[in-house]
Amino acid sequence: MTAKTLRHLFLTTALLLTFSYVTNAQLTQTIRGTVTDQLLQKSLDGVTVTITDLNRTTTTAADGSFRFANVPVGLHHVHVTHIGYKDATIENITLNSGKEYVVSISLDVDPKAQEEVIVKAKSKRNRPLNEMSLVSARAFTVEETQKYAAAVNDPLRMATSFPGVIGADDGRNDIVIRGNSPTGLLWKMEGMDIPNPNHFSNPASSGGGISILSAQLLSNSDFITGAFAADYGNALSGVFDIHLRQGNNEKREYTAQAGVLGLNLAAEGPFSKNYKGSYLVNYRYSTLSILDKVGVNVGDGTTNFQDLSYNIFLPTKKAGDFTIFGFGGLSNQDYNGEKDSSKWEDDYDRVRSTFTSNTGFAGIKHNIALSRSTRLTSGVGYSIVGAKYNENYAENPDSIVNTYDDKYTTKKLSVTTTLNHKINYQQTLRAGMIANFYNFNYYQRSRENPTEPVTQKINTADKTQTIQGFAEWQYKPVNNVTVDAGLHYLQLLYNDSKSIEPRAAIKWDVTKTNTIGLAYGRHSQMQALGVYFAETTDNTGKIYHPNKDLGFTKANHYVFSYSHLFSRNLRFKTEFYYQQLLNVPVSTSDTNTLSTLNLMGDYTTDPMVNNGKGKNYGVEISLEKYMCNYFYFLASGSLFQSKYTASDGIERNTRFNSNYAANFTGGKDFVSGNGRRTFGVNIKVIYTGGFRDTPIDVEKSKAYGYTYYIDKEAYSLQNPAYFRTDLRLSMKWNRTKHTNTLSLDLQNLTNRQNYYGQYFDPTKGTVQTAYQTGLIPILNYKVEW
Repeated sequence: MTAKTLRHLFLTTALLLTFSYVTNAQLTQTIRGTVTDQLLQKSLDGVTVTITDLNRTTTTAADGSFRFANVPVGLHHVHVTHIGYKDATIENITLNSGKEYVVSISLDVDPKAQEEVIVKAKSKRNRPLNEMSLVSARAFTVEETQKYAAAVNDPLRMATSFPGVIGADDGRNDIVIRGNSPTGLLWKMEGMDIPNPNHFSNPASSGGGISILSAQLLSNSDFITGAFAADYGNALSGVFDIHLRQGNNEKREYTAQAGVLGLNLAAEGPFSKNYKGSYLVNYRYSTLSILDKVGVNVGDGTTNFQDLSYNIFLPTKKAGDFTIFGFGGLSNQDYNGEKDSSKWEDDYDRVRSTFTSNTGFAGIKHNIALSRSTRLTSGVGYSIVGAKYNENYAENPDSIVNTYDDKYTTKKLSVTTTLNHKINYQQTLRAGMIANFYNFNYYQRSRENPTEPVTQKINTADKTQTIQGFAEWQYKPVNNVTVDAGLHYLQLLYNDSKSIEPRAAIKWDVTKTNTIGLAYGRHSQMQALGVYFAETTDNTGKIYHPNKDLGFTKANHYVFSYSHLFSRNLRFKTEFYYQQLLNVPVSTSDTNTLSTLNLMGDYTTDPMVNNGKGKNYGVEISLEKYMCNYFYFLASGSLFQSKYTASDGIERNTRFNSNYAANFTGGKDFVSGNGRRTFGVNIKVIYTGGFRDTPIDVEKSKAYGYTYYIDKEAYSLQNPAYFRTDLRLSMKWNRTKHTNTLSLDLQNLTNRQNYYGQYFDPTKGTVQTAYQTGLIPILNYKVEW
């Protein structure tokens, strides 16, 4: 980006930020919602709901609903109390004139209520929505995905502010959790396993270029980093448990956004005045090539994407509630290389490629109360994920050869059911099953290096199934102690791999300000499906699949946590963890250091066996000030080790062993006296150790004409430390019937050239260094009405 372009961008933003009018009239809006039992999700009537800062109180109706009309715009706090339940507080409700604030509040049972000993514990901020998650878990809000600097409405990018989480690549949103490969992450939506919900996603990856999920649809959700509860399976590093909000069932509302990343339109509302159902739909169209037009280097070629997401709520009087939800994303990237050979400066100028990544998921969920103490939730979902990549290389102006060609299509039908049963006020039981039916078609042709011929690596059309079952029991012997115990079962029918996984956790609120927790979990994850169908040829020339019988990668998680509340809005937390990795696929050759613990994605076609192992251990600390007086911050740090052992029996650093990470995320809103205008400043600073690299043998690279790594010294080099600062400036102004928000995200504010890696360029005959993205400004304008 040129200095002139940057000056113009800042000037335009400054003018738009100051474009608002002043009036003394007070604008108002409605706060309403429902209150339910956390486990059974049944409506609670007679609940006392108070807007504490206005001292306004009401009680819920028979259907659990409440309403406050004519509430001044601005920041508010809602406190909820009910006999037999613990108090709950919804902090920092930002009320705008453009939309009603509709919230669903779940109350946790007080186990001592029957003995009339009611302890009013302080409501825990960021408490997980899944009450079975006791450690290494937190809820995150929609406001965080929108407010955090450089989060750009993306849950993955937002999560890099949390302790133990590091971004793997500026150009993508893959995350490394506690030294684990990004491939160990599980995505769930409304209780169902979903495919990777990101544009430009590679096969077997958990991230991509940008999220398909729109913040317009997201509700408060959970993020879990270890020792998962028993209802989570087929994952090793973390879980994103996404929840969707219901559309406004009384009033039609709209949102329109325009910015550097494109256009975004959302609509929600009721189907009729006499029906409590609602719809919520969002469409986005974007082209990253727009960035080129304002002087930002986002790479060569053409990059486009578009997506649609929706959530339709259909309640009935006797048959329970139905929810139809889903998302779809189309993305493609074309690079044509340099056609004029006289302008070839490096090897990449000779490459011509096309990449397409499409993802779609549609689901229906049914929720019904079988009795006053039992609720059944079931769902069916269907997804299609397709990716294809074709690459050609110009050996000379007259000779263009195909060097890589793949096409992967995975179709999956998912069936899930979960039964929640409240045995009494102290004990609850959850049990369920998940069945996935896969149908896939995988094809790949590639070459090991430029001197080798292109050969077929995968060519299969097949189907298989996985079965998961779980049961977990929660016991609250006293008000300040919670115990969880459970089992998870996972089976892959293709090769009959099986895993029985015990889980257990305990949380003890020692005092009103101190809490400790302990957890253990056995976890496993199947290999990426394409790995099982890698092809090779035996001595007789017969093709066979060497990875057909690979078992699950397994892990034992151990976690100890301690948290202290210095005040209602300031919390310190630390967690110690140890993760023992077993049964890790590694190369069949004892001179090869390959391990799946170092992969970012894609289908590995090397022959492998489950003889590897690894370990991740460390400590995380965080100090978090929750939003109060329009100010918040989260400071976190972690020290850790991430090791692996391949077939040669030597323990090495993993690719992701950066050893330490520290970040600060914070912000302040400056609000006018009448609440009409809000100017926001949010900042994020990250400093981490560099990832690991394998040394390049320069002489052999020159002799062979391609990058030749010294494999026996795998990941022995540590890259330079990573540093990045992001800044978000925003101006919001409320008007009588709509709200306008203008924001500017300056990603990598200092334009630091963070190291990415090295490679040998045969055109130049030297080792070249690749760097991550520089300064990227993201300008966005949003109007809600």
